[in-house]
Amino acid sequence: MEAASGLKTRSFAVIKSFNFFVYGAIAIYSSFFPLYLKEIGVPSLQIGMLLAGGPFIAILANPFWGYWSDRWRNIKLILIVLLIGNAVVMQSVFLGVTGTLLFVLMLVYFFFQSPLFSQSNSLILDTIEHTGRRFGEFRVWGSLGWALMAAAAGPVLGFLGINRFWIIYSLLMLIAIAIAFVLPRGKPRPKTDVQRGGYVRIFANRQFVAFLAISVLISVPNGMNMTFMPIYISDLGGKEGLVGLSAFLTSIFEIPVFLLFDRLLPKNNRTMILCLAVVSLLYAARWLLMSLATSPYEVVGIQVLNGITFGGYYYIGTQLTFKLVPLEYRASGQALYALSWGGLSGIIAGIAGGWVFQNWGAVAMYQFGSILALMGLAGFLGVYALMKRSPSTNMNLDEKQ
Repeated sequence: MEAASGLKTRSFAVIKSFNFFVYGAIAIYSSFFPLYLKEIGVPSLQIGMLLAGGPFIAILANPFWGYWSDRWRNIKLILIVLLIGNAVVMQSVFLGVTGTLLFVLMLVYFFFQSPLFSQSNSLILDTIEHTGRRFGEFRVWGSLGWALMAAAAGPVLGFLGINRFWIIYSLLMLIAIAIAFVLPRGKPRPKTDVQRGGYVRIFANRQFVAFLAISVLISVPNGMNMTFMPIYISDLGGKEGLVGLSAFLTSIFEIPVFLLFDRLLPKNNRTMILCLAVVSLLYAARWLLMSLATSPYEVVGIQVLNGITFGGYYYIGTQLTFKLVPLEYRASGQALYALSWGGLSGIIAGIAGGWVFQNWGAVAMYQFGSILALMGLAGFLGVYALMKRSPSTNMNLDEKQ
């Protein structure tokens, strides 16, 4: 008994360390890779096209890897494959390739990178089920890694030079790969249903389908903000340091939110839907405040709300997906949730957000985002009303978990 308890404690520590370094590596990539591309002579327009490929590839990559994670019944193996593929492709990029080859390599990179977070979440939820541990206790290490690594990398790269960005990124990825080999495998899953093509059962739950559709509405303005907020700060007279401070604040304030939800959030479907409605309202208020900002410091201050809006939506949505999707398809369910958040919405955010920003400006873009968030609020209230009208259905769903 003591040996089993010690093994679980070790597994929990390994997952926390893994989240810290994986999120830290992706934070450094997100913050500094565009600057690296600019340093090696890639034109700005081409940089935008390269990074825009991510959401398109995520549409294929998330369901693909989610399916094989469920089919092989081994999330650990999938994470190892994703990380090694990620590292190998980026080493090829760091050789200084340009043109069509660079574009192809980045598409392959996104194929391995985009499912990392959803598969990591699935492993956490599998490992802690029936242990009394909470999701936020583990996910905060990802936020901590993101915030601290992004903050620390700036001075280090200032000393080394942005052309040596590959050293920091590669080092963090090697550490993450080493930790991945000692991760727990994940909970054994029923094999027969997956092999018989029961995959479509995920979509039999109308609540989950509605949740995914509304998630796209909520995440489009979030994606627009991630893409164009640095330009908004610059247009208002802010310097690069404020952009880095904004990135730090958006992550660090997720930590208390995750810990608070661990303690206070009831894990029943109807309550979580209602909480998502409240978060949608807060999102609408956040985008409205962004449209009213008159200085870069106000924008940075408003970004602190990311902790309760994105942090709250991410946490609740991950838990709701875990409850609504059958055991044998949980990795696929998390992949579909990630797809609604970063795939479809990322494409819409890039195209629609870019058009609105270019033709009508940032104020109109954020006002548009506020309207979308209000539409998401209405959608969640509608789902909540339907669930309240049919309590037996909701109860049955909860009892199956």
